[in-house]
Amino acid sequence: MKRTEFLQKGLLATGALLTSSGLAVGATEMQKAAEGQPFNLNYGPHDGMFKNLAGNNMLDQIQFMYDQGFRGIEDNGMAGRSPEEQKKIGDLLAKLGMAMGVFVLDKGGNGANTLAAGKQENVDIFLKGCRQAIEVSKRCGAKFTTVVPGSFFRNHSFEIQTANTIEALRRGAEILEPHGIIMVLEPLSDSPDLFLRTSNQTYMICKAVNSPSCKLLYDVYHMQRNEGDLIANMERTWSEIAYIQAGDNPGRKEPTTGEINYKNIFKYLHGKGYKGVVGMEHGISGTGKEGEQRLIEAYREVDAFM
Repeated sequence: MKRTEFLQKGLLATGALLTSSGLAVGATEMQKAAEGQPFNLNYGPHDGMFKNLAGNNMLDQIQFMYDQGFRGIEDNGMAGRSPEEQKKIGDLLAKLGMAMGVFVLDKGGNGANTLAAGKQENVDIFLKGCRQAIEVSKRCGAKFTTVVPGSFFRNHSFEIQTANTIEALRRGAEILEPHGIIMVLEPLSDSPDLFLRTSNQTYMICKAVNSPSCKLLYDVYHMQRNEGDLIANMERTWSEIAYIQAGDNPGRKEPTTGEINYKNIFKYLHGKGYKGVVGMEHGISGTGKEGEQRLIEAYREVDAFM
């Protein structure tokens, strides 16, 4: 090889390295620029998701969430916290401009209290939970409370069970509606004994209750397991959907760990103009600080749909 050719090729190689290095530096700078910036959607972490990075104190975790770009939280167990703690959480959220997502209605989760049976004692427990939800809402600013109508009551036909559930939910809606609180019904895949299973079934019940305080919680993880066809089913039931939760399948961990194309799901939600909290209703695939950092990175990855 001639000396001039050698020098030319050496310069070209050096230029390529510089260009590659420049791109790498640029990518790093872009990644750093994204850190702390609000996401395109309002993802809501749970208590404990950042305990290694932020500590065990819920208020410290909320501040950490905000610093990472999150603008909402969820707390299924909010009703079980002391009134003082509920208010402290609500005050901090208000100060930071963050949204409080769902909390589970007392005795309103899974098979704890079945409304399908039509028994007065079950309805009374449910209505007591609705009245309690009003006080919780005042303290923490929550406007959504999760309701799972419980298990099948197989002594009755499916139609009678449905009618019983609708009647109980109408009475709950009468309590919540004057306070602007929405109970969101969540169809689940945890157990085949649970009465509420699909988005279509929940849509029908919400239409029958006919109240702005009774809507559908679409948990993408559960609906992938129970019915699939995610975007199409969201589109069919959109008029009754008031709240979204996320979790990948299989495993119920953060997006990017399973089979669900969350970038497309979130792009769809953004296109629909969804402004509510997207509850991070899932576990974490990693452990320690590294796992929590990867959780943040996963949401940055699937949020890059613009």
